[in-house]
Amino acid sequence: MRYVAIGDSFTEGVGDEQGEDGPRGWADLVAAGLAAHHQTEVWYANLAIRGRLLEPIITEQLEAALALDPAPTILTLNGGGNDMMRPGADLGRLTTLTARAVDRCLRAGVTPVLLAGPDPSGRLPFGRTLHRRAAALTDTAADIARARGVLFVNVFADDEIREPRYWSQDRLHLNSLGHLRVASLVLTALGVQPPSPSPSPADAAPWRSGPFAEASYYWRHVRPWVTRRLTGRSSGDGRDAKHRTWALVEPALT
Repeated sequence: MRYVAIGDSFTEGVGDEQGEDGPRGWADLVAAGLAAHHQTEVWYANLAIRGRLLEPIITEQLEAALALDPAPTILTLNGGGNDMMRPGADLGRLTTLTARAVDRCLRAGVTPVLLAGPDPSGRLPFGRTLHRRAAALTDTAADIARARGVLFVNVFADDEIREPRYWSQDRLHLNSLGHLRVASLVLTALGVQPPSPSPSPADAAPWRSGPFAEASYYWRHVRPWVTRRLTGRSSGDGRDAKHRTWALVEPALT
């Protein structure tokens, strides 16, 4: 089995930092879960890069994934979250890109798995607008998957993962517990026993409340995001994919 993941920070694993090794994330955990379940060689690549819009995910990462040698057998795709956070997000364009990616995989003989990312909107600035856009994109992704008979994992609809204990201090990315939750949802959808035991909720840093905490949050997390938008930069500028080529997966979840 050869599993490749494409996407943005969600799929790269941002928030599930593992010291000097960088982020781990749900896709890494899915690869390990597949290896443990199938008791056979599982090779894994992850081409996701934080900050990426859906178009470069489809036009660059997807083509790189399908060009891997040997070819992948399964590919997970999530994208559009960064598009939803920008003015003038074009749902029709995002829908077309998603459908194109699924069709491209099917023509290549690769099994696609579509994911709708988790919903962070309840604690973000302009959260209502973000929620409305993301809900519409989730519905169209579900329609695409249903029409083509491919697997769709709707993390957006998972009520549990909306709880603060699953989220990093930036309120946008999942923490280690959140990534484990996503891995469990994906593996369950694939018919694989999810990882166990789970990290304790105490592993997540406690959320602070009050005016000072809110001011600190906006200064530490919202201000840099706004600055990048105003200067046309991305958090992924200068970064490369963490697993560009096939790597043999150890069949254990840690």
